[in-house]
Amino acid sequence: MVPSTAREAAAPGNAAPPADLLDLDKFAATPLVREPFDFLIVPGFVKAAALAAVNHDFPAIAKPGSFPHATLSYGPVFKQLVQEMEGPRFRAAVEAKFGMDLSGRPTVLTVRGMTDERDGSIHTDSKTKLITVLVYFNEGWEVEGGRLRLLRSATDLEDYVAEVEPGYGTLLIFRRSDNSWHGHKPYVGKRRTIQMNWVVDEAVKQREEARHGFSAKLKTLFGVGR
Repeated sequence: MVPSTAREAAAPGNAAPPADLLDLDKFAATPLVREPFDFLIVPGFVKAAALAAVNHDFPAIAKPGSFPHATLSYGPVFKQLVQEMEGPRFRAAVEAKFGMDLSGRPTVLTVRGMTDERDGSIHTDSKTKLITVLVYFNEGWEVEGGRLRLLRSATDLEDYVAEVEPGYGTLLIFRRSDNSWHGHKPYVGKRRTIQMNWVVDEAVKQREEARHGFSAKLKTLFGVGR
């Protein structure tokens, strides 16, 4: 459940969120880390003044797994956040940071509300993904599990170059490569995350959305599937 203070702050009659939810200046000012693969971490990527409203409007997800945002119900501020993440200004900022052209490359955006013991295994993401974006929305993360680690190898979760606390408004973005290893220790419970990928073409987008959509239906109907 979203903390009551966040719900009250986002309620009608209280302060409105800023016109722009994403802090693209902070993104531009954060240096790109090159080793062992290209990445950057930006705490406060979602502006502090917007967090209460985003969390108020975040989709209610009571099962683990990734859900296409089009299959979920959510409020207008969360919708604005999705639009900004998929929009041209953020794409241009990512292109400048990573020195690549993403024009004509579609995005796939999914949302998580929970993780379970099966999540977090070490992987690199599929070769059809070009850039992976993760934005977290969790308060007061005190436990070791669920902190994503960026790794030097495919075999050792303790050999990491960075660990990302999945806190309110924190961004992790990286270029997918054959050595973009990442994973986290198990965590069972609420862990709110938006994941967006630029992918190679529209066929991949349609396939990924169909796969996640089918899995979401299974979870809704039977509580199974990944």
